[in-house]
Amino acid sequence: MRMHDPPHPGEILKELCLEPLGISVTRAAAVLGVSRKTLSAIVNGRAGISAEMAIRLSKAFNTSPESWLSQQVQYDLWVAENKLRTLKVEKLSAAWTKQKELKIRSGCRTIPG
Repeated sequence: MRMHDPPHPGEILKELCLEPLGISVTRAAAVLGVSRKTLSAIVNGRAGISAEMAIRLSKAFNTSPESWLSQQVQYDLWVAENKLRTLKVEKLSAAWTKQKELKIRSGCRTIPG
């Protein structure tokens, strides 16, 4: 089940991992092997957590990479759904697709090779 207004994973990283341990972004970046700019962007919600970063975080904080990626996906979906509520998309079905494919094929002439 999706969360309503899930926190950005960077917020979780900051509040549940860095702050309780008294670790600065600069120190955490050094430990993770990334630049301070990269980690700061994540912690401040300006960048997402990549698969590579999820692995780094899981090793540093004894968590699973899947948990970090799951948080990122939940956040991304929530943001996208709220931005695109008015998006107009037609529903597709196998029958509809096959029917369109047949119409396209029947409208084309075969050119002898």
